[in-house]
Amino acid sequence: MAAVAVVGAGVTGLVTAIGCARAGHRVTVFDRGPIPNPASASSDQHRALRVLRPGDADGTRRMAEARRRWLELESLLRKEIFRPVGVVTAGTLGEIEQALDTAGEAGLPAVVVSPEALPPVVFPAGTGGVLDRDAGVLLAERFLRAAADWLTAHPLTELKPHRAVDGVGDHRVTLADGTTAEADLVLVAAGPGSTELAGQPVTLYRQTMIYLRPPGNLAGWWESAPGVGRIGGGRTAWLLPPGCGTLLKISSDAVCREVESTRDLDGEPWADRLLAEPILAGAADYAVVAVRDCHYAADPVDGGPVLTRIHPSVWSRPACGGSGFGTAPLVAEEILGAVRKVRA
Repeated sequence: MAAVAVVGAGVTGLVTAIGCARAGHRVTVFDRGPIPNPASASSDQHRALRVLRPGDADGTRRMAEARRRWLELESLLRKEIFRPVGVVTAGTLGEIEQALDTAGEAGLPAVVVSPEALPPVVFPAGTGGVLDRDAGVLLAERFLRAAADWLTAHPLTELKPHRAVDGVGDHRVTLADGTTAEADLVLVAAGPGSTELAGQPVTLYRQTMIYLRPPGNLAGWWESAPGVGRIGGGRTAWLLPPGCGTLLKISSDAVCREVESTRDLDGEPWADRLLAEPILAGAADYAVVAVRDCHYAADPVDGGPVLTRIHPSVWSRPACGGSGFGTAPLVAEEILGAVRKVRA
């Protein structure tokens, strides 16, 4: 039995804690706020789980495995946390052919859909769509609550909310009150603004998201609608459909910007820019319920998610947006593999 310390009770921290506890290891989870923490980078109504990666059959198979693990978690927690509504990706004829070739190579069900089948969505001129049938929506906040409840009840886990961590070292976590906790393995899975704990270089981004309520005459249609991506003026916008108590969410790379800190002031009219994107037909009929800025960290070299071993016993995974949420079970399995080696 190994002792595992997890710093940060977001999706990566909680999924890893569940995996380690199920494998028979003792787990302590620290968070600077409540658990689950509504201020965490993972906290949101929903996140996309895309499986199909056009041009990348291996990446598609990897995401198919992530989906399988999410369904296992759904069964374990006895809560609906995945809505299998699919995700449509807009593309030119050549892009659609590539996506279908990748789906075929990876053994993934995917079909062409016409923009006319999704009349509330504005497709860029000259594009159609490919429906990734295995994709869907992860109910993020529901998962975080259910995971915290499961861990609270598990005899090998201890949740320690309102316990800020000031530093980590090999086999050690130092808390803000000066006390320390020893562990065989430490996972730093805190928010993107806490990367100084691990001392690893990252690029920090801020992205604006808008939550909308569809007009009454379209409410029923949206309840079974898929997610849609690669729409908008620059084909970098996307939407997640409402359902199971969530709102319609839109965003775009057009409102994603690099920042120095999560605390930086940001006075640009980013919400207005996002609302001006050609995403929804009859956009003026949709009620704006909320606007939110989220932050995520990326590798400064390749722009992708970051998972780093910073000491022999310390791993770091800063919050990295929607892709980080979807791949959390895969990261958890890699960390669990490191725990097995520690005790081998």
